[in-house]
Formats: sequence, C-alpha cells, structure tokens
Amino acid sequence: QVQLVESGGGSVQTGGSLRLSCAASGRSLSNYGLGWFRQAPGKEREFVAAISWNGGSTYYVDSVKGRFTISRDNAKNTVYLQMNSLKPEDTAVYSCAVRPAGLRVEVPVTWYSAWGQGTQVTVSS
Repeated sequence: QVQLVESGGGSVQTGGSLRLSCAASGRSLSNYGLGWFRQAPGKEREFVAAISWNGGSTYYVDSVKGRFTISRDNAKNTVYLQMNSLKPEDTAVYSCAVRPAGLRVEVPVTWYSAWGQGTQVTVSS
C-alpha cells in the first residue's frame, strides 16, 4: 500500500509561485500514475493535473495550462506541482493521489486512490 504526503503549500500574493511536493512511501511511485486535485471551501474536488508513471504524458485542467507544471522524480519517489502566476481562484487544499500505471492520464477521479491529507494554498489579491 502506498502512502502519500503533500507539502509545499503556503500563502502568496497574486502572481507568486509555489512548488508542491507529493512524497510516497510504502511502494515505489514508478508503479503508478499520479494526479493533483484541489478543493476550495464550499466547492467540489477539482482535477488539476496528471502525469503518467514515467513522466511521458501530462494532462491539465484548462484553467492552469501554461501556469502549472507537473513533474516526477521516481528515484526520489516524489511528484511535484510547480505553480506560477498564481491567482486568488487557485486558493484551495491541494491533494495528490495515485492511479494504476496502465491507465491514461485523462481517466476520471474514480480511478484514483491513496489520497494524501492535502496542503493549503492561499493566494491573496
């Protein structure tokens, strides 16, 4: 069973940057694809970005394309989300989760499991 722990959240002003990390333990992340999701207060969980098991494919929600970059370092068992040009509407708790390696990056959230506890990102105007 893989366990995920997110870190790197914080408070920044509009236009700022943060890099989130999702560190895995228990199993190698190379066995999984991975996704980042976020949930703002009073809203449903939203898909943000996904990456294939080897980093060869990525997928983003339209609202973050060109601003966020998902990457992974399987040797460090960690996946990252670099967030640039942050906006107040990016404020949310960001969580990571895994999906089976053989699935495409575009699969629905129902295929994800082993959710981390999340890290808060707050962007002020």
